[in-house]
Amino acid sequence: MDPRINVINKRLAGVKKIIAVSGGKGGIGKSTFSAVLALTLSKAGYKVGLMDLDFWGPSGHVLLGAQGISPVEDKGIVPPQINGVKFMSIIYYTEDKTLALRRAGFDQAAIELLAVTQWGALDYLIMDMPPGVGDVTLDVIRFMEKVKFCIITTHSKVVMETVKKTLNILKQLKIPIFGVVQNMKEKNLSVEMQIKRLHVPFWGKIDFDAELEGAIGDPKKLLETKFSKNVNKLIHKDSRNHI
Repeated sequence: MDPRINVINKRLAGVKKIIAVSGGKGGIGKSTFSAVLALTLSKAGYKVGLMDLDFWGPSGHVLLGAQGISPVEDKGIVPPQINGVKFMSIIYYTEDKTLALRRAGFDQAAIELLAVTQWGALDYLIMDMPPGVGDVTLDVIRFMEKVKFCIITTHSKVVMETVKKTLNILKQLKIPIFGVVQNMKEKNLSVEMQIKRLHVPFWGKIDFDAELEGAIGDPKKLLETKFSKNVNKLIHKDSRNHI
């Protein structure tokens, strides 16, 4: 057995809740939702960590404006804090270079990053996952008993098909699904009924925000966007789905 597995459990001992944000495809706002959710929870007074495990397209550092900020070593790696959020990403080690690895390599990189990161005491650890259910996601499922999944979708038929497959796999594996969020909602294009027919919780909708792009890289501006306000509504939606 890989000795790093036991280390991962120790690293996460002080984390109360783990929310893995995933989706069937890239480009649906999964990373943006992860970053804004972490910032919003931190603003509400919670101790929050954000881990970018999307090695194929890491973007958390861009969203948070984390360039030029590095973790420090102290019996492991201690993530830097950005606007109150502890942030960890493979980008600290690869910089802007493409990570050219086979799937097994990504798997090992994820295990290593999970094993070395010192989170300390957290109320929430938000994990930005790769699209779909691949090796990295399966490792998170194997190693993190407290994890619950939040699935991001849009009204696109293509996206919905991949989301359905992702949800079916999670259900087959008996992994808790916190809820599905419809991102970039326009007009009356809702997927709520489709999601409910799959017998999984529908958490809510986030309206399309044309001004969101201009706030990327500035956590304070991100928290002022309509997108962030929608995320805040989701957090306080109701007692049954309260995060």
